[in-house]
Amino acid sequence: MSTAPVDQRPSLLLVDDDSTLRERLARAFRERGWDVTTAGNHEEAMVAARRESPEYAVVDLRMPGQSGLELVRDLLAVDASTRIIVLTGYGSISTTVDAIRLGAVNYLPKPADADDILAAFARAEEAPNVAAPETLQAPSLARAEWEHIHRVLADSAGNISEAARKLGIHRRSLQRKLQKYPPSR
Repeated sequence: MSTAPVDQRPSLLLVDDDSTLRERLARAFRERGWDVTTAGNHEEAMVAARRESPEYAVVDLRMPGQSGLELVRDLLAVDASTRIIVLTGYGSISTTVDAIRLGAVNYLPKPADADDILAAFARAEEAPNVAAPETLQAPSLARAEWEHIHRVLADSAGNISEAARKLGIHRRSLQRKLQKYPPSR
């Protein structure tokens, strides 16, 4: 356990609707000397951030009600210096781009532990690597379809019926596709 004074410990807001994951991560960060506040949704997170703005935040992408992307935007409106990482079990290139565009410093797939999150914060502090890879591997057709579906769903604010209409497929077909894991590259 850290003996650093409370006012010198880094502050972290941990937001996830999965209480087991949230409390496991909170305990791990507290054991590393962090001052941790937890929230289960957008509203609770905003109340906590307005009460005392955190230096760091870890935000789940998919939560009931408002999404993690909306929370990234709103947390940065409270304090633009908050360093935010988005966690998700449903990652895609489009949501990663959206998270970074909104101001998140990094994006991690679940499951992630405290060490993964700390490493992601550290990578965000490093200078970006601007060297382009020598070969670009195009995603598979299945992966491109999966990413497109999730992009349309995000653009439809999570409304499956609306996304199905935009994609020109039946709602049940879309629901079946959404239950599948993302195809590998």
